[in-house]
Amino acid sequence: MAPALEAEVRAANEAFYLAFRERDVDAMERLWAQEAPVACMHPGMGVVSGREAVLASWRGILRHPGAPSLSCSKVTVHLLGTSAFVTCLEGQKGKRARLIATNVFVREDGHWRLVHHHAAPLAPSAIPDRPPTDPDIQIDPSEWN
Repeated sequence: MAPALEAEVRAANEAFYLAFRERDVDAMERLWAQEAPVACMHPGMGVVSGREAVLASWRGILRHPGAPSLSCSKVTVHLLGTSAFVTCLEGQKGKRARLIATNVFVREDGHWRLVHHHAAPLAPSAIPDRPPTDPDIQIDPSEWN
């Protein structure tokens, strides 16, 4: 059962980054919990609390012409029953990751939904030397080209 749940959480996490890359506001809105309280911490900003405020922040980001197209790598899923959190690195495809993120999910109506996203800059000493060859696959630095 755990491998299937982990795969579901991974899929929900990737759906979040796909919505981000494609600037798909509707998909982003569907990913966030409707019943559980939600919050978001964008890099360099304070806490955004409440579903409407969080979704408004994402609409602003996704509609901005200069919004980055982020992918995640080094994905680790942590299952906690009907909750889960994902830790990962964020970066633009083909470039070194510059952010570290935590995405928290809960089960609502049989689906994993986001309740919290927190992204922050990596310390210079923690930035990988080179980008992963595929941002959706976990790899060790020793495997980097």
